[in-house]
Amino acid sequence: MGWFKRNLFFAIGVVAALLLLGLSGYYIWAQMARNNEKLTKLNEIYTALQGVKPGTDKSENIEAARAQAEQVRQWVRGTKDYFKPIERLPTGQLTDASFAGAMHQTISQLQREADAGSVSLPPGYNFSFQAQSDKVRFAPGSLDKLAVQLGEVKTITEMLYGAHINALEGIQRLRVSEDDTLSTAADYIDEPVTTTELGTLTPYQVTFRGFSSEIAQVLQALATSPHGFVVKTVSVQPAVATFGGTDMATPPVPTPAGRGPQMLLTEQMLRVTMMIEIVKLTPGR
Repeated sequence: MGWFKRNLFFAIGVVAALLLLGLSGYYIWAQMARNNEKLTKLNEIYTALQGVKPGTDKSENIEAARAQAEQVRQWVRGTKDYFKPIERLPTGQLTDASFAGAMHQTISQLQREADAGSVSLPPGYNFSFQAQSDKVRFAPGSLDKLAVQLGEVKTITEMLYGAHINALEGIQRLRVSEDDTLSTAADYIDEPVTTTELGTLTPYQVTFRGFSSEIAQVLQALATSPHGFVVKTVSVQPAVATFGGTDMATPPVPTPAGRGPQMLLTEQMLRVTMMIEIVKLTPGR
């Protein structure tokens, strides 16, 4: 009881932080539940369509098919705000030269944005395009896939910046070219693309550092994005920093000095590895 009185403001701050995290978690859950409800509805519609077979009463089947088709169109119109495709880079004509230019411009832009937002990056980081960073010609058949990934990597990275993370350790993508296959960089994940009649789910993995509030902001940004992100897995552990050549947990962050008793805010810097999938609806569905 004596400790509580001496640290009253600290205790109140902890309770307030927990309440805010709880509210954020509920909001994220509600957004994801709404998206899942829409996907479930669409699956029900397609199941019903598959059950329409030729029979003696063709007019009845035709009317049922028209009704179900209209339901599908209404659903698709209602999902445009949740599954907008991410533009590939470059957005115009795609050639070796135009992709190389877009790649270098995007990497430079993301490096500048990290510096402006005080987000630490690995030295000379190329945002998973190390294998392509020194090339002007790329593996045959890979340009379109690389351009799509470049746009998606840029979108994910800027969402992390917007959540004010402390550091970005890396972003990993699928291998889509011979250059990726031959590369030894730690830029890739060996996860399958999930494909259904309705679309595909493309995986990415990000590793970053931040406090619990930044993690909540990342999850909220993904849940409310218009691009259809799904968080598949999240791994959180205390971050380890290097001080004087020795690995150790990041030190506690002191509160600003003032009059009266001083308290120490002991929130721990966290290292987060998050598997994200981007939902891409099949065109025409």
